[in-house]
Amino acid sequence: MSYDLVIIGAGSGGYACALRAAELGLRVALVEEGSVGGTCLHRGCIPTKAVLHAAEVADAARDGARFGVHSTLQRVDLQQVRSYAESVVSRLHKGLTGLIASRTIDVIAGRGTLIPRPDGQTGQSDEGDGAPYAVQVGDRVLTATDIVLATGSVSKSLPGVEIDGSRVLTSEHALELTELPSSAIVLGGGVIGVEFASAWRSFGVEVTVVEALPRLVPGEDPDISKALERAFGKRGIKLLTGAPMRSLEVGSDAVTLTVEDGRTVTAEVALVAVGRGPNSAGIGLEQTEVDSDRGWVTTDDRLATAVDHVYAVGDLVAGLQLAHRGFAHGIFVAEEIAARRDATALRAPVAVLDEQIPRITYSDPEIASVGLSEEAARQRYGEIETQRYDLAGNGRSQILKTQGFVKVVRAADGPVVGVTMIGARVGELIGEAQLITNWEAHPGEVAQLIHAHPTQGEALGEAHLALAGKPLHLHG
Repeated sequence: MSYDLVIIGAGSGGYACALRAAELGLRVALVEEGSVGGTCLHRGCIPTKAVLHAAEVADAARDGARFGVHSTLQRVDLQQVRSYAESVVSRLHKGLTGLIASRTIDVIAGRGTLIPRPDGQTGQSDEGDGAPYAVQVGDRVLTATDIVLATGSVSKSLPGVEIDGSRVLTSEHALELTELPSSAIVLGGGVIGVEFASAWRSFGVEVTVVEALPRLVPGEDPDISKALERAFGKRGIKLLTGAPMRSLEVGSDAVTLTVEDGRTVTAEVALVAVGRGPNSAGIGLEQTEVDSDRGWVTTDDRLATAVDHVYAVGDLVAGLQLAHRGFAHGIFVAEEIAARRDATALRAPVAVLDEQIPRITYSDPEIASVGLSEEAARQRYGEIETQRYDLAGNGRSQILKTQGFVKVVRAADGPVVGVTMIGARVGELIGEAQLITNWEAHPGEVAQLIHAHPTQGEALGEAHLALAGKPLHLHG
């Protein structure tokens, strides 16, 4: 069967591409071997954040007395937490499948594999030849003018570590637990690792985070890492940073981790959270001229591969591994394809840049950032200015009993190029921060905006007031 567009993978990037392409009048096939919505909806973002919200509720119940509400935490029923998370996933999945059906997109179940076109021909489009490959799904062969690869990512493993799903877990296994472990080792101090460490600690698990690099969340500003490490220490989360793993021994009822300097940690389970890699195995890349690097599909800045009419989006492309990045990629490619077909009807879209994408870690405390870090800004611009505003001076943050800060980075006498924050609920501020950096606002322009009182948004306003040379609530 022939289509205008065949998409392999129905995660955030794939389904967004399908919806936008259908909206633009293209005949679309969406190939998915699992459930529409992919890892984010079913095994990643949504269920994980639901668990983190349950953890926040547990903390609120446990700590109610400091607000004058004398509540107690009787127990955490992990099976009920799972049921709650699954109910959220189910509702969102039902809505998504209905939306896709309403756009007359053909959803084809199975794993899609690239193969040479059986007829040896390329597809035809208004601007000439189309994709030289077809997509095989079981016994079916789908041809298309354009093909988008959107198969996402999978959990990485560690050499010498056998993941059994019982004692040694991935994040997917962790979401399937029906009983809480009494203790856990979290291997990896990146986003996934610190989110699970945070949630499990809130549920009463004794947690040790082991990170080979010198600090937690190494992709964030060093000041953020320091603040998170202090906060985790106060919560009783043990940390081993700068501690590469030497070995992991699995026993009948415990696991023992030994790091390079000889220190050991024993716990009931170990969570391997060392990141995610491209889910590119088995999609036929070796039969094509599509370039890849260690499994990542190589693209240009417009997400086109080395083969005309073949694109890749989301986690399959090296860079930030975020669902909303894949979503933006999918919309971009759909519009790129439509614009190439008829440039008079649709202008070519603006390329998606990783530095313009907001990033949030949903631990306690939350981390949110967008744009360049202080170090990256200095490398690019040479001379920069920074301003840090402590949440201790923010009324709403005091009400919430949270600590943290907002840091703003600008090019010298130029626009704001980066914002990074840590504290409860700061993820809700990242929308404004994204507008500031992406629209290249100057501090004085942001300082003119009125932020409602009392809100944490005032912290952003105060930081920009200070950077504009008129600080109000900052001590000298």
